[in-house]
Amino acid sequence: MEILTLATLIVVGAYILKSRDQRQRIALLGSHLGRYQIERLMESLTEGYLRCLGEDNAERRQQIWSLLDSTEEKLSAQFDSFAAEFARVDAADARVSKLPVAIPFAHRLFPAATFDLRQALAIHARGIAEVMRNDAGRTPKAKAFTMSAELFLMQHTCHWFCKSKTVASARMLARHKTSYEQLLEAVSPATRRAYAALTGQ
Repeated sequence: MEILTLATLIVVGAYILKSRDQRQRIALLGSHLGRYQIERLMESLTEGYLRCLGEDNAERRQQIWSLLDSTEEKLSAQFDSFAAEFARVDAADARVSKLPVAIPFAHRLFPAATFDLRQALAIHARGIAEVMRNDAGRTPKAKAFTMSAELFLMQHTCHWFCKSKTVASARMLARHKTSYEQLLEAVSPATRRAYAALTGQ
């Protein structure tokens, strides 16, 4: 009976610590993201891409693409600023656990099994900017597809930081019907290489 009680206390204690750690992470990320309109711009882009791809009139479709180009520029500029601002966060607070499940303060207990969110955000900023500039000369449709992947992977990284990789991947699959592996395949080659090198994934 004493063993069962002790085990229960350990489980409850671990849950409390995990919840506290996650709340701190969410608050940290939110305190920086809240200064920008990144989420709203992402929603505008996603809706715009879908509307454009469903538009039969070529002239009207081109007008929508032009408007979306402007939205992409705003989003890229804001994300650049956000990534630069977050780069000033203390290194210990920016560690992301590579472990598949959330363990309280795993980034402090197992520092070797972590990566730096500041570096990940810098990778995302470069990837978004590269696709926005269309350095690879993608067609509008291909550009929209790659930009969506870049944004979704960035979103996955943020959820990974706040919760865990498993939770982030499950959310991505539920919300966008896209797996983590599919995201990595869909982003630009430069993003894929840099992200894999950083996260070891």
